[in-house]
This record gives sequence, C-alpha cells and structure tokens, in this order.
Amino acid sequence: MLFSRYLYRRRAARKAQVIGICRFSYPALGGFKTEHETPQDRARFLYAPERLDQRFRLFEAFTLPCLRAQSDPDFTFLIIIGEDFPPERLTQLRALTADLPQVVIQAYPPGRHRTVMAEAIASVRQAGRYSIQFRLDDDDAMGVGFVAKCRKTLHQYFALFQGSRHVAIDFTRGYNARAEPQGILAEPANQLYLGVAFAIVFRPDVALSVMNFTHHEVWQHMPTITRTDPDMWVRGVNDHNDSGDRIGRNVALLTAEQEARFQRAFGISAERVRALYGR
Repeated sequence: MLFSRYLYRRRAARKAQVIGICRFSYPALGGFKTEHETPQDRARFLYAPERLDQRFRLFEAFTLPCLRAQSDPDFTFLIIIGEDFPPERLTQLRALTADLPQVVIQAYPPGRHRTVMAEAIASVRQAGRYSIQFRLDDDDAMGVGFVAKCRKTLHQYFALFQGSRHVAIDFTRGYNARAEPQGILAEPANQLYLGVAFAIVFRPDVALSVMNFTHHEVWQHMPTITRTDPDMWVRGVNDHNDSGDRIGRNVALLTAEQEARFQRAFGISAERVRALYGR
C-alpha cells in the first residue's frame, strides 16, 4: 500500500503543475501596507493614471520579459485585476500579454486579498498533480530558469516532498533594481524568504495554496529548501514600493557587460528599459 502510494505520487510529481499569480492593481481588502478607508478609495489610488502608467512600464520592463524567457514554458500565470479596472487599461494589459499563452487574466470584485488570490489559484489547479505555486509582483522578475529549477528540485528531493504536505523552495540571490531613462540601476542582494523566486510545492492531496502562508514566516510551518543559485530574482525599486523597506540605496548604473548578464539571466533588456523610460 505504501509503495503504491509512493509510485502514484512519483508519477504526480513528474506531471507537476506550475501556477504563478500576480496582483495587478487589484483593490483588495487588506494586502497593502498603505491603508485606505474604503475599497473605492483604494481603487481611486490604484487606478490613478500616473500610477498605472508607472505600473505598466515596470510590468513591461521587468516582469513580462522574465516570463517570456523561462526555459521551461509549461506554467500558468494568473493576473488578478478588479472588476472595475479601467476598460482602456484592460485592453492595454491584454495587448501586452497577447504573446504569452501562459497568462490568464481574471477579474474579481473587492475582497479579502488572500481569499481572492487563493480562489483564483483553485480555479486553475488540476487534481491529482503536485502543485508548484509562486507569487510575482508586477514590478519584480525571476531568473529564466526558475520554473525549470523548481521542477528539478522536486525530482531531486522527492522523498522530502512525498513525506511532507508542503515544502518551500527559496532562491536567495538576486538584485534590487531601478528602471530609469539611462538604463538599469542595480545592486546585488542576498536575502532569505523574500517572496521573489520563491515557491511552495503542495502534494496532490493538499488543497492549500501559496496564499495560506506569509513568505517570510514560511520556515515556521514547513520544511524549506534554500538555493544559492546566482541571478535568480530582481526586486523592482520604485516610488510605489508598498513594502516600506528601504531598498536600492546603493544601486548603480549597469555597465554594458552587466546589461548583457541581465539579459541572459532575466530576459530584461536595458535597451528596452531606455526606450520605455525615455518616452
């Protein structure tokens, strides 16, 4: 009986489903450190034209390139927006993601942040498969090998995943980076459980999601695997960082050699950044 269960889960691991989720200016109840009195107040703040212009530029400069460049393209990427998201901006979002078959855009009314995100993940999760789940903010990026390395880690350490309800995989090395008219300014960083290039793997019999756990506290709730592969995440530094962390104080303009490294590691083009921010 135990051996047959092992074989079943081993087959399920080979067919693991990878699901990413991004909250794109969704007016959630909670989920932001910047508070607002009502969902309407939050929506007005999130949908301000100047703010959305910046979010779309960052999304196009950092986030979308890393999705296009994944060495393993077998994943689903959920983009969650509000039901009242401005129609012209929805058209813009669809146009930017039209070449990404992995993208699924879903609209929800205001609701509790974690509840709505978990509902969205459940709507695309397939039964009987290991579920590798990650979050990605609309101003961040992950290394081009992120999806492939998560799958490989599941296979390499399958005994741990088979014996645990859920296991976190955390890549610790990346960059804080700012997009500017002159190009990309960045500083190397090394941080545990940042939440970027971070995933939780769930056994097929576990209905929880990545939204059930706070990333920086995940080590209190499950086994974790930390990997020190270089160049695995970019944390966007901008005027709308909600975390409140003081990051990016030592960023410097990338050299031509470093720009080429960013392109290889994340699919992020400094030339494209200059074009977007030089408008």
